[in-house]
Amino acid sequence: MKTTAFTKYHIANGAKMAEFAGYNMPIEFSGINDEHLCVRNNAGVFDVSHMGEIWVKGPKALDLLQRITSNNVALLYDGKVQYSCMPNGKGGIVDDVLVYRVDAECYLLVVNAANVEKDWNHICAEGKKMGMEAGHGKELYNASDEICQLAVQGPNAMKIVQKMCQEPVEDMEYYTFKKMPVAGIDAILSITGYTGAGGCEIYVANEDADKLWEALWAAGKEMGLQNIGLGARDTLRLEKGFCLYGNDIDDTTSPIEAGLGWITKFAEGKDFIDRAYMEKQKAEGVERKLVGFKMIDRGIPRHEYKLTTPEGEEIGHVTSGTMSPCLKVGIGTGYVKPAYAKAGTVIAVEVRGRYLKAEVVKLPFV
Repeated sequence: MKTTAFTKYHIANGAKMAEFAGYNMPIEFSGINDEHLCVRNNAGVFDVSHMGEIWVKGPKALDLLQRITSNNVALLYDGKVQYSCMPNGKGGIVDDVLVYRVDAECYLLVVNAANVEKDWNHICAEGKKMGMEAGHGKELYNASDEICQLAVQGPNAMKIVQKMCQEPVEDMEYYTFKKMPVAGIDAILSITGYTGAGGCEIYVANEDADKLWEALWAAGKEMGLQNIGLGARDTLRLEKGFCLYGNDIDDTTSPIEAGLGWITKFAEGKDFIDRAYMEKQKAEGVERKLVGFKMIDRGIPRHEYKLTTPEGEEIGHVTSGTMSPCLKVGIGTGYVKPAYAKAGTVIAVEVRGRYLKAEVVKLPFV
């Protein structure tokens, strides 16, 4: 099992640790509800060093990214980030990714921890068709094992991070980044977030992890910065309706089904993988749609629970579910037949033979 550059700090701080995507990761510290509300109301820090980082460089970088991602990379400018996905050639998704444009011939892809090897192999295979080489100093380079990352999230996150930066960062636009010193360390500071609570991500080399950790806690101590585990990361992203790969999207789901049509751009000259299939889906409709729902009856929806009509006819399944710490009610997402996808529709979640009523709602939940 792998460790991150910050694992020793999590253990020292009493984290409940568990394996996640091959890493020994902190699941919770003071408790998921407490950590969740801390991020919504103040500021918390997540170790997300398990995420993957892949560089795509050279004169063919844009052509490759236009081929392997669904969004229109040509719209990016230096310092801009784009959310996208990589279609798999079979109507599904290899992974959802963030694309960072450093300059016209240099891009960084940030990918999900569990998919690093799969993504890397996919990118290399497509790059090879264009004559791009993989390896150290080449056009394609997997830097995942060299980089660590902290996500500082919450309404007070940027006030804390500003203390470590000489140039202003509090007013940076959503989905932008800067290559800049943070606590005197060469870093990438980006404003994307997976909590919907504001904040940033800080990427540094593994050898600078200790210096970053100490500087962050020195800056955040007086503001009540807390450690946050992956448990609260999941409840926070679900309240905002953000997709989780492996739950809401995977190799069998298309971005059109998943409500990700907004990152599927049929731009002129952009011949991305599965384009024709997705254009057909957009024109003719899909057989299932990902929706958000809020429990009416008391209960907590869980991954893979059946979704039914109130009378018990199966119409889909739950992809993600939890008890919302902010709403104090069960919430979830799941795929249903299109006839049941409209907001306000009453459906049911089958829980141990009981059909608990829920209402389809527009995302986000909070």
